[in-house]
Amino acid sequence: MGQTRLLIIDEHEAVRKALVSRLQQTGQMQVVGSTSSWEEGILQIQTLHPHVVLLETKRSDGAGLETCRRIARNHPETAIVVLTSYEDEKERQEAFMAGATGYILKDIDSAELLQEILNCCPNERPAN
Repeated sequence: MGQTRLLIIDEHEAVRKALVSRLQQTGQMQVVGSTSSWEEGILQIQTLHPHVVLLETKRSDGAGLETCRRIARNHPETAIVVLTSYEDEKERQEAFMAGATGYILKDIDSAELLQEILNCCPNERPAN
């Protein structure tokens, strides 16, 4: 099995850059896209076919959970891992109900982050 194809949707540029750097260094992740815009993220899913979307839900536009729902509904083959600044049990439950397969904190160390993402990957991944 090849590298896991990952798309990052997070409003914060510094967070996106750090995630790209951390995850690409593992050799098990190929970050195929990264954006602050949920709209752009949806378009990138259609063209880049990631195995996993790392999605920030606590967004200033309030669109995080709705974005999760849209991805789950329109791209059921893509795993969604919510990445959040702080744990919120209500949000966690809503995220799983919206279609998320994982819910992790941004301050997780790189090895744990990689493992959590891999744990959420579908067994049968689409061809690159």
